[in-house]
Amino acid sequence: MATNIAAELTQHLNSRHLYPTAAWLQGFLSSTRPNTPLPAMKQTVGFRLLATDITTSLSPPASSLFPRDILSGTIQSRIVVGPVVCQVLDIEDIGNSRWSQVEAIEARERGEMTKGREVVRVIEQENDDPSAAVTPIHSKGPFKLLLQDAKGMKVFAIDLRGIDGLNTSMTMGAKLLLRQFDVRRGVIMLEPGGVQILGGKLEALDSAWKDGRKQRLMKAAKDDGQAAT
Repeated sequence: MATNIAAELTQHLNSRHLYPTAAWLQGFLSSTRPNTPLPAMKQTVGFRLLATDITTSLSPPASSLFPRDILSGTIQSRIVVGPVVCQVLDIEDIGNSRWSQVEAIEARERGEMTKGREVVRVIEQENDDPSAAVTPIHSKGPFKLLLQDAKGMKVFAIDLRGIDGLNTSMTMGAKLLLRQFDVRRGVIMLEPGGVQILGGKLEALDSAWKDGRKQRLMKAAKDDGQAAT
């Protein structure tokens, strides 16, 4: 019975281009109640897998990894078919000045958000009415991301299109599925039709990234200022 369940879960995950290691899947099964309905188990296994570091939990075929020579700067342009599952280690807004991003973070710390050109102070709602909340406005970028595949290969990627869901408010460790993507001199050019956000995050990485973002921006802005003088 356990073998059948493992096979069912493997097939379910493989259909989403997720290839868990046998050790990870066994660990999942040993921590799951044996009488859990299969549909619920499929939902849970996907959720948990997306919350892992794919360098330890996935063992995909070579076709689902970045090409070994992807960082070669001598190749002007090439299309990688994929699909490749990777995780986001960093994202940087390169369309706005670092100081303006620091100011935006400080505004959020004060409980303020920008709505058009009007500064709106966000007040906690007692009735949890979602219509009363002001939706934060995300920058349209462009964004520079650091991506990592299941073998640990790290590659920079550029989003010039403002892909929905890619912004500095996303969670670090989120998993992306890339298809038919162009690599130009070792940098991935992201297009809306070739990016699927699977979700998930790496809790420790995400917390450290968010906690340190303001200080990183301030340091980089000061370094830029010193370099310019």
